[in-house]
Amino acid sequence: MGGVLGRLTGRYFKNRKREIRIVYTAHGFHFYRGAPLINNTFYFFVEKWLARYTDILITINREDFENARKFRMKDGNRVYRIPGVGLDRQRFAPMSPEQREKKRKELGVDGFFFLVSCGELNENKNQRIVLEALAKMRDEGKDISRIRYGICGEGFFHSRMDEWIRELRLEENVIMYGYCLDVRPILGCADASVFPSRREGLGMAGLESLSMGVALIAADNRGTREYMIHKKNGYVCESDHVETVIKGIEFMMKLDPRRRKEMARSCRESVERFDKKYTNKIMKQIYREVGKDEQTDKNKCDHGGI
Repeated sequence: MGGVLGRLTGRYFKNRKREIRIVYTAHGFHFYRGAPLINNTFYFFVEKWLARYTDILITINREDFENARKFRMKDGNRVYRIPGVGLDRQRFAPMSPEQREKKRKELGVDGFFFLVSCGELNENKNQRIVLEALAKMRDEGKDISRIRYGICGEGFFHSRMDEWIRELRLEENVIMYGYCLDVRPILGCADASVFPSRREGLGMAGLESLSMGVALIAADNRGTREYMIHKKNGYVCESDHVETVIKGIEFMMKLDPRRRKEMARSCRESVERFDKKYTNKIMKQIYREVGKDEQTDKNKCDHGGI
């Protein structure tokens, strides 16, 4: 809605002969491959219509970039793709073995296989699929007594999550941490991070996990496709297929120490190009172009060109 209102406001002032530039950064279109029909009709036409009043459109994944290039922009096809909104790799760095061991004891997960999800509690983030996977593993006779699943986040699904945990008899396995000002101490202790979102423009929670050297069990979507490499920096599953989530959990649990160490290194390497220093550099270049456009228009006005 911010993107819609911002561009409508820009259109309002442009109609009053004010020279302004509208730069729109899309953090993930609501239409995408595999989306519900309403998304791929209503939201598509809204974005297509508003593109006519947009000078520069910035996207953060390949699928959105290709779709945006089909729009008729205000002044030519000025669409950019940037590597996300900027990952702070220094802040989201791996914990030292000593720090990790100490914190795991504080959290009460020492000796357990610790899974962590970070994100708002809602339908799209899809934490329920992990609960279903754990319950199915248990019902099939698999031992889940040494698995702990920590959920960091708050949202309007909180009461539902509580109900599901009780209904599936997972009170001993699931820990609700609520809203966390800093997820790093919890995330850094994880043996694997679970990122089962149905839709992501990119997914900062996934990037931050990888940056800390924590492998992802991630759902396949246009955002995670930007950085996930199956069985190299994690395991790619389907967002609504419990069996693939189970396979991801079991894959991560069976890794030997050497393979786990290799994967942690691959996790860090896979997100290097999303570092904020690269994003900031590209954004500066884009805004310099905006400044050049304004200067060009001013010169035209001074010489009676407009």
